[in-house]
Amino acid sequence: MAAAPSACSHRATHGPPTMHLRDYRPDDADAVLALNAASVAVLSPLDAVHLRALAAQAAHHRIAERDGAPVGFLLALREGSAYDSPNYRWFAARYPRFLYIDRVVVGADQRGLGVGAALYADLFAFARAAGLDTVACEYDVEPPNEASARFHARFGFGEVGRQRLAGGKQVSLQVARPPAD
Repeated sequence: MAAAPSACSHRATHGPPTMHLRDYRPDDADAVLALNAASVAVLSPLDAVHLRALAAQAAHHRIAERDGAPVGFLLALREGSAYDSPNYRWFAARYPRFLYIDRVVVGADQRGLGVGAALYADLFAFARAAGLDTVACEYDVEPPNEASARFHARFGFGEVGRQRLAGGKQVSLQVARPPAD
């Protein structure tokens, strides 16, 4: 009987280890802050105090994990939150019920491996289960974030507005309907 291949040789020939999604835990804070800091050029800064406040308000806060290590995360809030983000407030003024993606971050070494797609599929399943037909987000258009524009277009997001933020950055405000199962 032939010996089974080791886990290491299997991974070397068949891609990265299996990823799974789970709920955020407070002990994930350091990893989330590090992932956020590595991508701060295209999203808002985040410190421990702000993360605790957002985590307490989050309707959906998920961690993508490989080999027990966080490799990405998604944090989303429902309408009615006390969140003071100008982008969240823009949606709150226009949509009575929505799920707002405050941030989605995938580690640089994990991009293109399906982490973001898995987080969004999970988010859309959550939105469907909650009876929500509006998922909202924004991404930079000045300066441009073309990768985010392409990614969100794949998930059916479309522009419903734009706004200029303090500091001069302009964002495209986007919504999508969760696809049917």
